[in-house]
Amino acid sequence: MIHSKPTDFEEEIGSAVVHAAFTIHSQLGPGLLERIYEVCMEHELKKAGFEVKRQVNIPISYDGIWFDEGLRLDLLVEDRVIIELKAVEIVNPVWEAQIISHLKLSKLSLGYLINFNVPLIKKGIRRFVNT
Repeated sequence: MIHSKPTDFEEEIGSAVVHAAFTIHSQLGPGLLERIYEVCMEHELKKAGFEVKRQVNIPISYDGIWFDEGLRLDLLVEDRVIIELKAVEIVNPVWEAQIISHLKLSKLSLGYLINFNVPLIKKGIRRFVNT
């Protein structure tokens, strides 16, 4: 089911995602590999009580056929919120289109694109809502 507006629980997850990103960035800073931030995000969100899956394959349906080689999500929280992580100097606009596509194909409402390679993490967090 596609929600045009995230549920209260999804908003709670979103708040925890932002808090985790701030915590990690304040302790580790920029300049590390993406996978380091990924394991730290998983840890922080699990510590906050959420179910978190890493490198999740999501099958997609096209032309009435299901393909297992569909999407690979960096993190999926409570099977509801997508997190895509980067550790790059310049965010490619295609990554924003990618997360929007991931939300549409997975029929989820809320996603985050977080780039840890920034001096201020608030400049590295982008929130996306599937409308």
